[in-house]
Amino acid sequence: MISRSGPPVTRFLQGIGKHASIEPDAYTQGGFVLSIGGAEQSHVNLADPHEVFYEYLRRIANVVDLAAPPGQAVHALHLGAGALTLARYIQATRPGSRQYAVELERELLDFVLQQLPLPEGTELTAVIGDARDSLADLPAGLSFNVIILDIFSGPEAPAHIACSEFYEEAADRLAPGGVLIVNVGDEPGLSLVRSQVAAMRKVFHAVAATAEAGMFAGRYPGNIVLVGTQQAWQEEWTASLKSRGPHPANVLAGVELDALS
Repeated sequence: MISRSGPPVTRFLQGIGKHASIEPDAYTQGGFVLSIGGAEQSHVNLADPHEVFYEYLRRIANVVDLAAPPGQAVHALHLGAGALTLARYIQATRPGSRQYAVELERELLDFVLQQLPLPEGTELTAVIGDARDSLADLPAGLSFNVIILDIFSGPEAPAHIACSEFYEEAADRLAPGGVLIVNVGDEPGLSLVRSQVAAMRKVFHAVAATAEAGMFAGRYPGNIVLVGTQQAWQEEWTASLKSRGPHPANVLAGVELDALS
């Protein structure tokens, strides 16, 4: 495990030919930052897993909070593991949850679990492989209250996942009332966000988007979080996501989402 006062630790990821590093966050007691190829990827707070530092991850966590009554254990699937920030959050807020994490880079997952141990009691099954292939290979009958997809980044989004066929397969894995949460990192113009909204609307009864309010103008790069569910979207969810922030926050659902279609 990396020392709070020690230097960064690194590991070479053969699959992508880049170095991953974990170093202490100088501004957060108990905080650590995961970087890949010199670019920050994730932040975790081992002292307080309730804290979710990055803006888009905080918005995802806010949606997870709506997926079941407070404190109730859930079944969660993470497609794209990173530093397992959200898996730590779910364990902290919903003890006893059963979680699966799919990660393409075995070295990355091993590195994170070695240097940044999960909270005591976390029940997490790690799966190494492609997100879509791994989704199909999970045990028959296994369903989830929450599925989180966090592997999209602009033009690098894998075509076999950024499509309605994948969303159909993901929807089949959702328990009644479950939610699919998709983080989309996009460039100005939001072409990827628009394509994913269209693809999800073919599959889900309700689709919504939440982000920093200015992101919806499409003038600068950033992250928009999409939510798909087979139940009707509730106005209470919109009010909750707006009030929880990070601010300024906005939520588009129903006909308001037509602006992104």
